[in-house]
Amino acid sequence: MSETTKPNSETPDKRSEREKMLSGDLYNAFDPELLQMRRQAAMNQAVINRYDPRLLEQDQASLLRKYLGTVGKDCFITVPVYFDYGTNIHLGDAVYMNFGCVLLDVAPIRIGSKTMLAPNVQLYTAGHPLDKETRISGLEFGKPITIGECCWVGGGAIILPGVTIGDNVVVAAGSVVTKDVPSNVIVKGNPARIHKSV
Repeated sequence: MSETTKPNSETPDKRSEREKMLSGDLYNAFDPELLQMRRQAAMNQAVINRYDPRLLEQDQASLLRKYLGTVGKDCFITVPVYFDYGTNIHLGDAVYMNFGCVLLDVAPIRIGSKTMLAPNVQLYTAGHPLDKETRISGLEFGKPITIGECCWVGGGAIILPGVTIGDNVVVAAGSVVTKDVPSNVIVKGNPARIHKSV
């Protein structure tokens, strides 16, 4: 279903709103199950963001494994970090996020091993319909974001819904990535374009 298409009312969709969300279809974000999940995620996020730097890094790793989808070895987040659910975030080994990263994970976010996110990087899987009536009805959609291994996403960069970034990519600070990016390149600008190969 297109993000701008209204659901077909003649054929009832028996899936839960959560199932629709994870399938990338239009869903009601104010569904009671999803509201409860976001409330729980806000509490989990608060626990992660209270992480005491005097503790061992293994202590933060155990929190991340408890509250995020999957977490590889040697990951570290310099708090604060912000997310919708947490459970749809999947990190490879040795992923690092600096202060203030935002991961709107209504769809899966996958970040490959040894990738670094600079401060205030924003990963938006959430989107809203272009059709006014559908949009104001409260329906929205999500499209997954995948970032490959050994990438560096510069400060304040924004990755939009549905984008896949290859391995060994540098995203320049402040860039807005609207389309897929192949491996081994530097991209920059708004919208981000390939600057050169690396």
